[in-house]
Amino acid sequence: MAEGGKETRHIAALVHGTYLLERLPSIAGAPRLLVGFHGYGESAERHLDELRRIPGASRWLLCAVQALHPFYSRANEVVASWMTKLDRERAIADNIRYVASVVAEVKRETGAAERLIYAGFSQGAAMAYRAAARSGHPCQGVIVLGGDLPPELAAGSLSGFPPVLLGRGNREEWFDEAKMAADIDALRRQGIDVRPVAYEGGHEWTDEFRRAAGEFLEQVDGPGRAPARP
Repeated sequence: MAEGGKETRHIAALVHGTYLLERLPSIAGAPRLLVGFHGYGESAERHLDELRRIPGASRWLLCAVQALHPFYSRANEVVASWMTKLDRERAIADNIRYVASVVAEVKRETGAAERLIYAGFSQGAAMAYRAAARSGHPCQGVIVLGGDLPPELAAGSLSGFPPVLLGRGNREEWFDEAKMAADIDALRRQGIDVRPVAYEGGHEWTDEFRRAAGEFLEQVDGPGRAPARP
Protein backbone atom coordinates (compact mmCIF):
# COMPACT_ATOMS: atom_id res chain seq x y z
CA MET A 1 0.00 0.00 0.00
CA ALA A 2 1.33 3.44 -0.88
CA GLU A 3 2.15 5.79 1.99
CA GLY A 4 -0.94 7.68 3.03
CA GLY A 5 -3.24 5.27 1.21
CA LYS A 6 -6.42 3.82 2.65
CA GLU A 7 -7.41 0.17 2.94
CA THR A 8 -10.81 -1.21 3.88
CA ARG A 9 -10.49 -4.18 6.19
CA HIS A 10 -12.96 -6.36 8.07
CA ILE A 11 -12.89 -8.19 11.36
CA ALA A 12 -15.43 -10.52 12.97
CA ALA A 13 -17.12 -9.18 16.10
CA LEU A 14 -19.47 -10.76 18.62
CA VAL A 15 -22.87 -9.05 18.53
CA HIS A 16 -25.83 -10.15 20.62
CA GLY A 17 -29.17 -10.45 18.91
CA THR A 18 -32.65 -10.54 20.42
CA TYR A 19 -35.67 -12.70 19.67
CA LEU A 20 -39.09 -12.96 21.24
CA LEU A 21 -40.60 -16.36 21.97
CA GLU A 22 -44.24 -16.94 22.81
CA ARG A 23 -45.64 -20.32 23.74
CA LEU A 24 -49.27 -20.48 24.79
CA PRO A 25 -50.36 -22.91 27.53
CA SER A 26 -52.63 -24.66 25.01
CA ILE A 27 -49.64 -25.90 22.99
CA ALA A 28 -48.79 -29.45 23.99
CA GLY A 29 -46.07 -31.82 22.86
CA ALA A 30 -43.44 -30.90 20.27
CA PRO A 31 -44.72 -27.54 19.05
CA ARG A 32 -45.05 -26.22 15.54
CA LEU A 33 -42.69 -23.29 15.04
CA LEU A 34 -43.44 -20.05 13.17
CA VAL A 35 -40.36 -17.81 12.87
CA GLY A 36 -40.91 -14.25 11.68
CA PHE A 37 -38.78 -11.35 10.45
CA HIS A 38 -39.93 -7.73 10.73
CA GLY A 39 -39.62 -4.99 8.14
CA TYR A 40 -37.23 -2.04 7.96
CA GLY A 41 -37.71 0.38 10.83
CA GLU A 42 -39.84 -2.06 12.79
CA SER A 43 -39.21 -4.26 15.81
CA ALA A 44 -39.62 -7.88 16.82
CA GLU A 45 -42.39 -6.82 19.22
CA ARG A 46 -44.43 -5.30 16.40
CA HIS A 47 -43.89 -8.35 14.22
CA LEU A 48 -44.92 -10.69 17.02
CA ASP A 49 -48.17 -8.73 17.30
CA GLU A 50 -48.84 -9.39 13.62
CA LEU A 51 -48.02 -13.09 13.90
CA ARG A 52 -50.46 -13.42 16.80
CA ARG A 53 -53.27 -12.06 14.63
CA ILE A 54 -52.96 -14.80 12.00
CA PRO A 55 -55.92 -17.20 12.40
CA GLY A 56 -54.71 -20.44 13.94
CA ALA A 57 -51.40 -18.94 15.15
CA SER A 58 -52.32 -19.89 18.71
CA ARG A 59 -51.51 -23.49 17.78
CA TRP A 60 -47.94 -22.50 16.87
CA LEU A 61 -44.91 -21.51 18.88
CA LEU A 62 -44.21 -17.94 17.76
CA CYS A 63 -40.70 -16.55 17.40
CA ALA A 64 -40.02 -12.99 16.21
CA VAL A 65 -36.38 -12.23 15.44
CA GLN A 66 -35.01 -8.71 15.89
CA ALA A 67 -32.59 -7.46 13.21
CA LEU A 68 -29.01 -6.88 14.33
CA HIS A 69 -28.80 -3.18 13.43
CA PRO A 70 -30.92 -1.03 15.81
CA PHE A 71 -31.53 2.69 15.49
CA TYR A 72 -33.95 5.31 16.82
CA SER A 73 -37.07 6.15 14.87
CA ARG A 74 -38.38 9.70 14.62
CA ALA A 75 -40.70 8.80 17.48
CA ASN A 76 -37.62 7.88 19.56
CA GLU A 77 -38.49 4.18 19.49
CA VAL A 78 -35.78 1.58 19.05
CA VAL A 79 -36.30 -0.11 15.71
CA ALA A 80 -33.95 -2.05 13.46
CA SER A 81 -32.74 -2.88 9.96
CA TRP A 82 -31.50 -6.16 8.55
CA MET A 83 -28.82 -4.68 6.32
CA THR A 84 -27.76 -1.95 3.92
CA LYS A 85 -25.78 -2.08 0.68
CA LEU A 86 -22.56 -1.61 2.71
CA ASP A 87 -20.69 -4.93 2.96
CA ARG A 88 -23.82 -6.65 1.72
CA GLU A 89 -22.40 -10.15 1.31
CA ARG A 90 -20.93 -10.20 4.80
CA ALA A 91 -24.19 -8.91 6.26
CA ILE A 92 -26.12 -11.69 4.50
CA ALA A 93 -23.77 -14.32 5.92
CA ASP A 94 -23.99 -12.80 9.41
CA ASN A 95 -27.80 -12.75 9.25
CA ILE A 96 -28.04 -16.36 8.09
CA ARG A 97 -25.75 -17.54 10.91
CA TYR A 98 -27.77 -15.50 13.39
CA VAL A 99 -31.11 -16.95 12.29
CA ALA A 100 -29.71 -20.48 12.21
CA SER A 101 -28.53 -20.04 15.80
CA VAL A 102 -31.91 -18.70 16.93
CA VAL A 103 -33.82 -21.61 15.40
CA ALA A 104 -31.33 -24.14 16.80
CA GLU A 105 -31.71 -22.66 20.30
CA VAL A 106 -35.51 -22.63 20.13
CA LYS A 107 -35.56 -26.23 18.94
CA ARG A 108 -33.19 -27.26 21.70
CA GLU A 109 -35.26 -25.52 24.36
CA THR A 110 -38.76 -26.45 23.20
CA GLY A 111 -38.40 -29.65 21.21
CA ALA A 112 -39.90 -28.03 18.10
CA ALA A 113 -38.67 -30.10 15.20
CA GLU A 114 -41.26 -31.43 12.81
CA ARG A 115 -42.99 -28.34 11.42
CA LEU A 116 -41.33 -25.01 10.73
CA ILE A 117 -42.55 -21.98 8.80
CA TYR A 118 -40.62 -18.78 8.07
CA ALA A 119 -42.53 -15.51 7.64
CA GLY A 120 -41.23 -12.12 6.57
CA PHE A 121 -42.65 -8.67 5.95
CA SER A 122 -41.05 -6.01 3.70
CA GLN A 123 -37.27 -6.13 4.27
CA GLY A 124 -37.85 -9.22 6.38
CA ALA A 125 -39.23 -11.08 3.35
CA ALA A 126 -35.70 -11.55 2.03
CA MET A 127 -34.72 -12.99 5.41
CA ALA A 128 -37.56 -15.51 5.26
CA TYR A 129 -36.42 -16.65 1.82
CA ARG A 130 -32.77 -16.85 2.91
CA ALA A 131 -33.61 -18.73 6.11
CA ALA A 132 -35.57 -21.33 4.15
CA ALA A 133 -32.78 -21.74 1.61
CA ARG A 134 -29.63 -21.50 3.72
CA SER A 135 -30.19 -21.77 7.47
CA GLY A 136 -29.84 -25.55 7.51
CA HIS A 137 -33.18 -26.07 9.27
CA PRO A 138 -35.72 -27.97 7.12
CA CYS A 139 -39.01 -26.10 6.78
CA GLN A 140 -42.45 -26.72 5.31
CA GLY A 141 -43.33 -23.28 4.00
CA VAL A 142 -42.50 -19.60 3.60
CA ILE A 143 -44.89 -16.66 4.07
CA VAL A 144 -43.75 -13.41 2.46
CA LEU A 145 -45.57 -10.10 2.38
CA GLY A 146 -44.55 -6.93 0.55
CA GLY A 147 -40.97 -7.99 -0.13
CA ASP A 148 -38.98 -9.49 -2.95
CA LEU A 149 -36.93 -12.61 -3.61
CA PRO A 150 -33.21 -11.93 -2.99
CA PRO A 151 -31.27 -11.76 -6.28
CA GLU A 152 -28.68 -14.33 -5.20
CA LEU A 153 -31.46 -16.86 -4.65
CA ALA A 154 -33.30 -16.00 -7.86
CA ALA A 155 -30.07 -16.65 -9.79
CA GLY A 156 -29.19 -19.87 -7.97
CA SER A 157 -30.68 -23.30 -7.46
CA LEU A 158 -33.64 -23.68 -5.12
CA SER A 159 -34.17 -27.40 -5.50
CA GLY A 160 -36.52 -28.71 -2.82
CA PHE A 161 -37.65 -25.25 -1.73
CA PRO A 162 -40.98 -25.38 0.17
CA PRO A 163 -44.30 -23.79 -0.88
CA VAL A 164 -44.45 -19.99 -0.77
CA LEU A 165 -47.42 -17.81 0.14
CA LEU A 166 -46.68 -14.47 -1.54
CA GLY A 167 -48.76 -11.40 -0.69
CA ARG A 168 -49.03 -7.91 -2.12
CA GLY A 169 -51.53 -5.10 -1.62
CA ASN A 170 -53.03 -3.55 -4.75
CA ARG A 171 -51.94 -0.11 -3.52
CA GLU A 172 -48.42 -1.29 -2.75
CA GLU A 173 -45.82 1.10 -4.18
CA TRP A 174 -42.47 -0.45 -3.26
CA PHE A 175 -43.10 -4.14 -4.04
CA ASP A 176 -44.97 -3.37 -7.22
CA GLU A 177 -46.90 -5.67 -9.55
CA ALA A 178 -43.91 -6.14 -11.86
CA LYS A 179 -41.65 -7.24 -9.00
CA MET A 180 -44.23 -9.71 -7.75
CA ALA A 181 -44.73 -11.15 -11.23
CA ALA A 182 -40.97 -11.52 -11.67
CA ASP A 183 -40.64 -13.37 -8.37
CA ILE A 184 -43.54 -15.68 -9.16
CA ASP A 185 -41.95 -16.48 -12.52
CA ALA A 186 -38.49 -17.07 -10.98
CA LEU A 187 -39.87 -19.42 -8.35
CA ARG A 188 -42.18 -21.35 -10.66
CA ARG A 189 -39.40 -21.86 -13.21
CA GLN A 190 -37.69 -23.87 -10.48
CA GLY A 191 -40.80 -25.91 -9.82
CA ILE A 192 -41.70 -24.18 -6.56
CA ASP A 193 -45.33 -24.07 -5.42
CA VAL A 194 -46.14 -20.34 -5.28
CA ARG A 195 -49.51 -19.15 -4.00
CA PRO A 196 -50.01 -15.45 -4.84
CA VAL A 197 -52.39 -13.34 -2.78
CA ALA A 198 -53.43 -9.91 -4.10
CA TYR A 199 -55.48 -7.99 -1.58
CA GLU A 200 -57.04 -4.59 -1.04
CA GLY A 201 -54.44 -2.48 0.76
CA GLY A 202 -50.96 -1.03 0.68
CA HIS A 203 -47.63 -1.93 2.27
CA GLU A 204 -49.24 -3.51 5.32
CA TRP A 205 -50.76 -6.54 6.94
CA THR A 206 -54.50 -6.81 6.37
CA ASP A 207 -57.19 -9.19 7.59
CA GLU A 208 -57.51 -10.58 4.06
CA PHE A 209 -53.85 -11.56 3.96
CA ARG A 210 -53.97 -12.87 7.52
CA ARG A 211 -56.81 -15.20 6.51
CA ALA A 212 -54.71 -16.49 3.61
CA ALA A 213 -51.75 -16.98 5.96
CA GLY A 214 -53.98 -18.86 8.42
CA GLU A 215 -55.18 -21.19 5.66
CA PHE A 216 -51.57 -21.75 4.61
CA LEU A 217 -50.60 -22.71 8.17
CA GLU A 218 -53.55 -25.09 8.36
CA GLN A 219 -52.57 -26.77 5.08
CA VAL A 220 -48.99 -27.20 6.26
CA ASP A 221 -50.22 -28.61 9.55
CA GLY A 222 -52.69 -31.04 7.94
CA PRO A 223 -52.24 -34.68 6.97
CA GLY A 224 -51.30 -33.72 3.42
CA ARG A 225 -48.70 -31.18 4.43
CA ALA A 226 -45.74 -30.53 2.19
CA PRO A 227 -42.49 -32.40 2.92
CA ALA A 228 -39.62 -30.54 4.49
CA ARG A 229 -36.95 -29.28 2.15
CA PRO A 230 -33.64 -31.15 2.52
